[in-house]
Amino acid sequence: MEGTLDMSKGRILVADDQSEIREIVCGYVREDGFDADEAADGAQALELFRANRYDAVVLDVMMPRIDGWTVCREIRRASRVPVCMLTARGEEYDKILAFELGVDDYVVKPFSPRELLARIRVLARRGAESAPTADPAERLEFPGVVLDLAGRTLSVDGHGVPITTREFDLISHLAARPGRVFSREQLLETVWGYEFTGDARTVDTHVKTVREHLGPYRRYLTTVWGIGYKFDPGVGT
Repeated sequence: MEGTLDMSKGRILVADDQSEIREIVCGYVREDGFDADEAADGAQALELFRANRYDAVVLDVMMPRIDGWTVCREIRRASRVPVCMLTARGEEYDKILAFELGVDDYVVKPFSPRELLARIRVLARRGAESAPTADPAERLEFPGVVLDLAGRTLSVDGHGVPITTREFDLISHLAARPGRVFSREQLLETVWGYEFTGDARTVDTHVKTVREHLGPYRRYLTTVWGIGYKFDPGVGT
């Protein structure tokens, strides 16, 4: 056990105003080999985030001082660190808002601690790794669009575009296989990295946001009606 503690898998920030929730989540991630910091409100979460490097953030929505939505916005202004919302708010509106803000995962209370841990593992791994099959210098280049797989950055017409971890995983997965059509279920399995228990419309929400990032080249990300999506840089040329 001492060796596991010395070899930390990464560092997780857990922000929730309920001490019992923090205790459960931090207990599971620490037992799994992660370091974990706790925040009891949004202001403390931002203070810790700005002072430390995290591999993933678990964030409640309804917190005192500063709510989770605001914390997420502030995080996204500075970082692409994976964010998981852990909240009692399970309405579709709340989920859509979360994904539009750049959240990578959304878990509704009450929750399974083991399932949450599995999701945190995936997020932390995605936050720490570059594209696993890519050469460190590899780039995907298309007219007007460049994906740097090592740096995990998106450039449109030579300008860097802020993009979340999950959005980058989605666009790079499609762009690495131009012209190939993927169903929503295939994308959930390969990009999200686990058996997703939510709505497949999560993919639609992320596709919409990625298209906004692509700007004048949004046509590259094509809907194949009744099937799913493909990345086709030849469309419209």
